[in-house]
Amino acid sequence: MHRRSVLRGAALLGTAGTLGTAGALGSPSPARAAGPAGFPSYRYLGTPFTKSALAYNPTNELIFPCVRGVYDKISSYRGRYYLWYAPHNAPGGICLAYGDSLAGRFTEHPANPIVPADWAPHYSVSHVSSPHVLWHAPSRRFYLYFHGENSTTRLAVSADGITYTYHGEVLTTAMVPNITEASYARVFAHSIPALGARYVMVFMGYHRVAPGVRKIFWGWSPDGLTWQYDPVPLVSPTPDGETDLSGPHLLTRNGTAYVVYHGGSGRMYLTEVGPAFDRENHLGVFHTPLTGAPDRNRAAAPAFGTDNGVSYMFYEAGQRDSTTIAVARAV
Repeated sequence: MHRRSVLRGAALLGTAGTLGTAGALGSPSPARAAGPAGFPSYRYLGTPFTKSALAYNPTNELIFPCVRGVYDKISSYRGRYYLWYAPHNAPGGICLAYGDSLAGRFTEHPANPIVPADWAPHYSVSHVSSPHVLWHAPSRRFYLYFHGENSTTRLAVSADGITYTYHGEVLTTAMVPNITEASYARVFAHSIPALGARYVMVFMGYHRVAPGVRKIFWGWSPDGLTWQYDPVPLVSPTPDGETDLSGPHLLTRNGTAYVVYHGGSGRMYLTEVGPAFDRENHLGVFHTPLTGAPDRNRAAAPAFGTDNGVSYMFYEAGQRDSTTIAVARAV
């Protein structure tokens, strides 16, 4: 399915398998030799921390991990890798943990949340959640995108990944016709010369066009600060046999671009969107959740990192209102 004309017009060992030392395995899960488009399959390892032991855990549900290597970006770091996550239910709060291996235990930052639901004089909302951090190389800053309320995606900027300065709103439902949610956004460095784009954003929007469902939308930016948005959904749920989609993440491979996301069934799917985001080639199931803990038939909001040449997938595991952060390793 081509969308070029539209674009032109738009110009780990606890009770749940907590990770311990690097390489420690939780309960293994069956894995295929390869996923769609040659992507690896991922096998569950464990959880990066014990949720019940966290000092900040107001709602006992954690979502939307984002992991970044920081050892090559800042001189004074708490761990080689930073992991941002959040509760979703009110009051939410953007949280941080850090560790020296993607396969090892992460330590909770003692001053969580690092971004609260009430940040005077900038905003006061019921909750903030879905943190995604972009390393903005030109400014050598961490760009933190997060939502609060679900109709608004915001941006804060940091030199160290911990202490942030508020920038403002970068996406609201008023900026995209016929949507009533604009959240779960992730931003990536990706060039589309015809649009003057150096960065792209993928996010979930509740599309009011009948039959109203959640779809994946996208936008583009020259600097990660100012954005334009395509009014036409990038990925729709019907070809996957789903009714709602969420939690998108951009992947590149084979000279093209893909979006991986989860559906209401709890499975993750992969769709090729092309280098110019002008395709919608559904490729099927990317990852199937475990039936038992911690997934309990739902794996969502994937984020990816590489450690010593090995790919890891951090994800949101479990049914809503009881979720935790889990880790899987490429096999």
